[in-house]
Amino acid sequence: MEGALTTTQDAVDADALVAELFARECASLVRLARLFCDDRNAAEDLVQEAFIRLHRSAGSIRDLGRAPAFLRSIVINLARDHNRRGLMSLRHRNTAERPAAPTEPDDHAVVDEESVAVLAALRSLPERQRACLVLHYYEELSIAEVADTLNISKNSVKTHCRRGLASLEARLEESG
Repeated sequence: MEGALTTTQDAVDADALVAELFARECASLVRLARLFCDDRNAAEDLVQEAFIRLHRSAGSIRDLGRAPAFLRSIVINLARDHNRRGLMSLRHRNTAERPAAPTEPDDHAVVDEESVAVLAALRSLPERQRACLVLHYYEELSIAEVADTLNISKNSVKTHCRRGLASLEARLEESG
């Protein structure tokens, strides 16, 4: 199964590539998107759009081993765009409105007070720091895999992680 993604081919079977990656990566991509947006439905929609975009560009992928990183990158970029568009609607949202109680099993992980505080602090970090921390510590990707996903150097990933952890710690101390 993994061997199919590590070879370089002239003609990529887009359907097979997307099907294989969907089976392997979908759940973790939804969890990843959830760390960037509050709404589970939006996270699922972002992941679906990422797979559509992967399918459209599958023919241009030279190294199929990089396809999962490419997919994670698409999800992160879509989440950024979603959050930018959502800022306007959040400004107009009634302050008395509260998000609905979690209904999915993955959502229960963010219910307790400490987790909510960590997620709020994480979401307040600059985008690059947040992406590096989420990919490295939550998704458990290596520094090289994070660098590959974000198309930045390994040293940049280390710097963003170090700064992000320091900011996260400071924000949690302020709120706690």
